Amino acid sequence: MNTTIIQNAETLEKVVQSILFNIEESWRKNSKPIKITRHSKAWWNKDCRLSLEKYCLSWSLENWHNFKSMVKKTKRSFFDDKIEEIANKKYGP
Repeated sequence: MNTTIIQNAETLEKVVQSILFNIEESWRKNSKPIKITRHSKAWWNKDCRLSLEKYCLSWSLENWHNFKSMVKKTKRSFFDDKIEEIANKKYGP
């Protein structure tokens, strides 16, 4: 990489933005498409879908963390309800 063309902060910013763009394009072209549907898991809900869509549009690390957090919260709520249902279920006639 030729760094002799970087004479000032503005040129540096352009070079950095160019590198960032190329990395993001490479990631989009070579990453495996995500195919998650509402039929994938019983706990999957609208909030998970919206969070995933937001991440797929931006590919930002922050949105990835938000998506993972939403999935964790949704799963916890779903399985806590299932555990409570099983615990309160009366077995017998």
